[in-house]
Amino acid sequence: MKLRTEPVGSVPRPKYLVEALSAYAQQQISETELQQLFDKALQDTIQRFEETGSPVITDGEQTKPSFATYPVSGIKGLSPNGVVIPFADGHTRQLPTITSGPFHYSMYADRYLIKAKQLTTLPVKQAVIAISAISLLYPQQGIEGYSQEQFISDLVNEAEADIRKCLNSGAYNVQIDFTEGRLALKLDPSKSLLRSFIDLNNKVLARFSAEERKRIGVHSCPGGDHDSTHSADINYADLLPLLFELNAGNFYLEYAGEKNKQDVLQSIKENIRPDQTVFIGVTDVLSPRVETPEEICDTVIEAAEKIPLQQLGTTDDCGFSPFADDLSTSRDTAFAKIKARIEGTKLAEQKLSK
Repeated sequence: MKLRTEPVGSVPRPKYLVEALSAYAQQQISETELQQLFDKALQDTIQRFEETGSPVITDGEQTKPSFATYPVSGIKGLSPNGVVIPFADGHTRQLPTITSGPFHYSMYADRYLIKAKQLTTLPVKQAVIAISAISLLYPQQGIEGYSQEQFISDLVNEAEADIRKCLNSGAYNVQIDFTEGRLALKLDPSKSLLRSFIDLNNKVLARFSAEERKRIGVHSCPGGDHDSTHSADINYADLLPLLFELNAGNFYLEYAGEKNKQDVLQSIKENIRPDQTVFIGVTDVLSPRVETPEEICDTVIEAAEKIPLQQLGTTDDCGFSPFADDLSTSRDTAFAKIKARIEGTKLAEQKLSK
């Protein structure tokens, strides 16, 4: 039985690129100079991905400002005073809000995909941000002449276009980043917020055929930024029954960093549908220690005791650097973990086939 293995998305940007992004924001270098460094980082990332033996790669999100905000990059009139996301180590991230309508994406993810596909013959996976995350950009006080209902209608169209453009441009598959799912339970233990997020994402997924949804997945983790999380204290047993209600074919779940792994596996077993595949995280992106292939193999074999092999795959717990300024993990460490995941998955394949 072949075990599928895929990366989640981001890998750390080179230090020179992080410094260049800061210099560009301060108008110290030109857009042309920044683009040259983007190209250099992208080529190096794809080459290093290929060297790991990965059957599926990403562009490492080298040219995204962040996994969450690329659709509004460069939009005029954004207010910086949006939802604040607190992390366990005390740092925060803050989303912007829009100030006028109608709402349209300034950037679709297929632009990143097309560039990456020009540099490799391997299948390329593309990550997109969940509609539920972008829905948080509408201000609580509302916008005169542009209702929240109108905004959501526009947003559903844009989120569909983001996914469809990637599928049409030859993505191996499309991964919806839904890290706000677990956070929603922390913000609202009644689960009403999470249910609204699930319903909103399903509105988008309903626009795709059953065959197309086999190439669409959902990623969930407790956040991963500067080696810290925003919702790791939320029990998976509260999230997974609703998460698997999403009408997607693939699910990429943080797992290596979980303490109660048997409980997580049991919850997956109880809630996964027959037409869904779950990719469990076997590399902890918040730890500097590189897992051995043997350790990863053992993790997979343990999971296979609860999850049918035809519905099981492996991934990394989260993106290694979802935000462009995160240098907490080195590129060498990230690619070493990716290589270990691939080798450990192959080792598990061999043992399970016997």
